[in-house]
Amino acid sequence: MVKYWQQARDNIMNLPLANGWGKKHRLFLKWKYMEAKAAAYYYHGLILDEGNTEKSHAIAIAALQAADEYLKESKRACEAFNSSIPLSRSPPLWGSMKYLSEKIPKDASRKVRINRDPYSHEKIMKTAPILPDFALALKPDEYQLPPVHASWNEESINNGQLDSNKPKE
Repeated sequence: MVKYWQQARDNIMNLPLANGWGKKHRLFLKWKYMEAKAAAYYYHGLILDEGNTEKSHAIAIAALQAADEYLKESKRACEAFNSSIPLSRSPPLWGSMKYLSEKIPKDASRKVRINRDPYSHEKIMKTAPILPDFALALKPDEYQLPPVHASWNEESINNGQLDSNKPKE
C-alpha cells in the first residue's frame, strides 16, 4: 500500500488541479500515505520482534515507534484534509485503521517501557528500519475512454435533434 499511495502522491503533483480541489486531493493522498506507512511499520515491527537477537528487538522498537509517529502524522493530515475547502466532516475510524489506531500506540509504548529506551522524534525517524521492498502486484491495464455520446453535445440538445423520446404533439 505504501508504494501505491506514494505513486499516487507523486503522480498527482504533475496534474493541473487548479479548480480548487487540487489541495484537497493532495491532502487526501498525504493522509492515506501516512496511514499506509503507519500500518507497514507496525507490521514490520511485529515481524522483527519475532527475532531472537537483541538487535532485532531494537530494530522492532524503532519500527513500532516510527509507526506511532506516522499514525500521529496521519491524524494531522486527516484534520488538514477535513478542514480544507470544501469542508468535510471527519469520518469515524473503521476497519483496519480503527484496530491500528488502538494497537500502535499501545504496543509502541509497551515496547519502549520494557526496554527503557526513550527516543526523540528525530531519532525515531533516523533509526526506523527500511521497509522491505516488495514488487507491486497490480499493474493498470491500458484503457481508452469510449467516444463521447451525441447526447453530450449541447448544440444537438438545443436544436431538438435528440428529442426522439419525447411524445409527439
